[in-house]
Amino acid sequence: MSLKILVGTLALLVPLGAWAEETGTQSAPDTAPDAPVAVRPALAERSALEAQELARRLPQQAVPLQAGDERFVALHLPANDGQPKGLVILLPGNGENADWPLVIGPLRKRLPDAGWHTLSLSMPDADEPLPGRATAAEAAPETAPPADTEADASQAAGNLPDSPPSEAGYLPAETADPLDEEPEPAVEPEPTEPPPGQAERISARIDSALAFARQQQAATIVLLGHGTGAYWAARYLQERAPADIRQLLMVQVRAPANQEPSLEQLLGELRLATGDFYFEDRGPARAAARERLNTSRRLRHPDYRQVALQALPADRASEQELLYRRIRGWLARQLQP
Repeated sequence: MSLKILVGTLALLVPLGAWAEETGTQSAPDTAPDAPVAVRPALAERSALEAQELARRLPQQAVPLQAGDERFVALHLPANDGQPKGLVILLPGNGENADWPLVIGPLRKRLPDAGWHTLSLSMPDADEPLPGRATAAEAAPETAPPADTEADASQAAGNLPDSPPSEAGYLPAETADPLDEEPEPAVEPEPTEPPPGQAERISARIDSALAFARQQQAATIVLLGHGTGAYWAARYLQERAPADIRQLLMVQVRAPANQEPSLEQLLGELRLATGDFYFEDRGPARAAARERLNTSRRLRHPDYRQVALQALPADRASEQELLYRRIRGWLARQLQP
């Protein structure tokens, strides 16, 4: 009787053991699934972040404009006059925003008192990489060798794969006909257009600002640039030559790096009223202003005028007030018949 019980018990244990082995094999995969690759979102431009902050602080003045495929923020203030004289479009320099505390901010807030609408643009970041920032090629890690490199090295050393021979006595690689396997056609990547550069983006933003000024039915439209913004304003006028802009104001004009044509060439080709404001107490600025004046004389510019200002580093408020008065006076003289 005990022998029958022992045989029955063993008969039950065998299926259980096979079931446990099969279950364990299915629950434990040979290889772990690949972990998902984390995609880092593209970082927003510094200028775009500053523009968003300005729109948050000044919601009543912020105007969203469209320039090509991108949107940007401009700050608009109407003239404090029942009969406005026109609209001044302000272009900040590299690294500045639409409410920069020097030149751009004071002028956009004070010119409405003189009867001018103001529209201050937020400019895109410069194309030049930041100091110490590695390029994409330098920052990319070295690519891993192909997966079959070790197999190729093993075959080169005489270590053939452990493939069983066929019935004819040949290895599968020797019996396969290369003509039977057609290679898959190479898929060529679709051509992609390069992103627009700084010059194209700035021109698109000035186009959008001009469209806004025309919607306001401004009697006179003036471009005013500070630093590199003055260069981009002159370049836009030289390339596009809009008929409804006849005045250009430049304050501490500076040409961006690696840009052609040169500032002197642009000013020589412009034939509209141009006001060049600079601080004469600064040596390099004074020398550059002298060169621009000589260029205008050689090319017989019809209406180019320079205005030298005294720099007051210890009293920025008085310095900006003096600049505002000289700009206001220059605009008033241009409106005289």
